[in-house]
Amino acid sequence: MPATDKEGYLLDLADWSPEVAEQIAQREGIALTAEHWRIIHLLRNYHAAHDLSPAMRPLVRRVRAQLGAEKGNSLYLLRLFPGNPAKVAAKIAGLPRPTHCL
Repeated sequence: MPATDKEGYLLDLADWSPEVAEQIAQREGIALTAEHWRIIHLLRNYHAAHDLSPAMRPLVRRVRAQLGAEKGNSLYLLRLFPGNPAKVAAKIAGLPRPTHCL
C-alpha cells in the first residue's frame, strides 16, 4: 500500500491504481462494484479537468448531469460511500480530500 496521510488519502496521487483503490475501499469496509467504479472514474475525470476534488453538492450535480437524476442524489451516493460520500469516494479514487468538506 502506498503512503497515506493520517486520514488515509494518498500522499502521491501518482501512486493510485485500481488495485490501490480496492485496498483503500477494503479499509473503508466497501466492496467495489460497477456502480462504485462509475463514480470513481467520474471523480478522477473531474479532478483531471478542475484540479480539485468536488465537495458533496458539486459531486451530486456532476453525477446527476452524467448518470441521470436517479443516481444524482445524496441518498444514492450515501448508499455507495457511507458516511461522507465526497470524502470517501475521493479517498478511494486516489484524490485529495475535498475542500469545504467537514
